[in-house]
Amino acid sequence: MPPLLKLHAWKLAGLLLLANLGLLAHLIAGSIKPTSLWNWTDILGEGGSALLVLLWIGLLLKSRPAGSVTNLLFFGLACLFFSLWMDSVDEFVQLPAGVGWDKWLESGPMPVGFVLMTLGIYHWHREQLAISAQMEKRERLFREHRLFDKLTPLGTADYLRLQVQQALQQSREEGQPLALAILDLDGFGRLNREHGHAEGDRVLQSLTQLLLLNLRRQDLLCRLAGDRFVALLPATGAQQAQQIAGELQEAVRHLAYRSSRNGERLRLSACVASVLAQDEDGESLLRRLNLALAHAKQAPAVKRA
Repeated sequence: MPPLLKLHAWKLAGLLLLANLGLLAHLIAGSIKPTSLWNWTDILGEGGSALLVLLWIGLLLKSRPAGSVTNLLFFGLACLFFSLWMDSVDEFVQLPAGVGWDKWLESGPMPVGFVLMTLGIYHWHREQLAISAQMEKRERLFREHRLFDKLTPLGTADYLRLQVQQALQQSREEGQPLALAILDLDGFGRLNREHGHAEGDRVLQSLTQLLLLNLRRQDLLCRLAGDRFVALLPATGAQQAQQIAGELQEAVRHLAYRSSRNGERLRLSACVASVLAQDEDGESLLRRLNLALAHAKQAPAVKRA
């Protein structure tokens, strides 16, 4: 069973149990209709719809983690499935004339399901807008596929150099400051040795998402090399750049990353530095940034924490 589907196994089990209880209630209270009374149009329409909704539920639970949005979508679809299922059962089982609870089972869950589905789709829509806003930080007007990292994916060092040069020119034309911030993960080589390179790759992917979430819409994040990341900060002064770099460092320190093997938390930390662009070219600015990081690494651990 896929991991996400296994996580939601109790939801599926509960829904199937409820569906079977409804079927059992019909069988106890009524009797099977003769095949001559079966309405195949209703059977195919209602039964086929129930199976399709059950398929939607499976796809939903296979592709989404647990959470309020998933629960709203699941319970909404579950109500729709149960109504359609009871409609289908009614085509095979004849209940006595005085029985009325079957109509409630057939019609009652349907409007509740639509309300829950509407709420779930609304919150899912807001969730997608938030994800799209973060994805915009990875996009640039002159995007070239070969200049983007295959793992993260972020712009490579070559892409960063192109963007720094363009940003320097724009900064001079508009009279706005430009800053760069750099972040280097501590002990990444040891992490690879102890937990494997696959785990190290997952750490870098999680770290990328974390850094993007802590940057502004206009900022650009690139992977300079290995576990080293550079943020291009337009219209940003020296003090604000230091603040952003410090916030990125704190975000890494508080990241509760858990290994995929044993689930233990891996304590992460990083060294950061920032520089303000001067009257220089892109290569000179990047050299100063790397030099600032080297000085920061030489500082006592207490000052860097």
